[in-house]
Amino acid sequence: MTVLVVEDDSVILEGLRFALTQEGYQVMTAASAAEAMEVIEGGDSIGFYLLDVMLPDGDGYQICRAVRQISQAPILFLTACDDEVNTVMALEQGADDYIAKPFRIRELTARMKAILRRTSRNPEAAANILTVGRNQVNLQTGRVYLDQEEIVLTAMEYKLLLIFLNHRGQILTRRQILEHIWDEAGDFVNDNTLSVYVKRLRKKLGDTAEGELIQTVRGTGYRLV
Repeated sequence: MTVLVVEDDSVILEGLRFALTQEGYQVMTAASAAEAMEVIEGGDSIGFYLLDVMLPDGDGYQICRAVRQISQAPILFLTACDDEVNTVMALEQGADDYIAKPFRIRELTARMKAILRRTSRNPEAAANILTVGRNQVNLQTGRVYLDQEEIVLTAMEYKLLLIFLNHRGQILTRRQILEHIWDEAGDFVNDNTLSVYVKRLRKKLGDTAEGELIQTVRGTGYRLV
């Protein structure tokens, strides 16, 4: 499992990286809100988030809100403010738990394991599930659902969906999409074939032909809203 640690104190950050690696986790780090958002928007599959509340260019709450828009992975706050206001705010933003600084590594890892045990009883909460319109995409299993009913995508359609998900809200030119897509034979997908794939993907996702979910940006490409 990959853990993203967001902490601006370099000593704490490196200590957590070492300790969590020893526990068997893969660790990614960020020392600011901007760095954290780059990781989150980069499409990496994060299974657990450790977020510091106070950051030099923002706070952990905004990161928590961003994560909750795309994932139900567990979030644990690291806070130097062990008071009711900060605790309530963290939980209201979607966090699963918090721990006050200074803390013992053994206590932190024990809390992480307890959260993972709780969420493992609820597969939907434990999985990295993204909601797109009326669809849910389970990134761990590769399954896609429309109105709670599983739909079957071809390998190319799923690859195209992942490209849109990794760049959600961004306009992707047709050239950018084509550079990422190859068919199973290893041949480059041409422009006309891309239009066909987008049309099929829209239909399976319950999107309109005009594209309310996967929008056509005239003269440029597409955007997943």
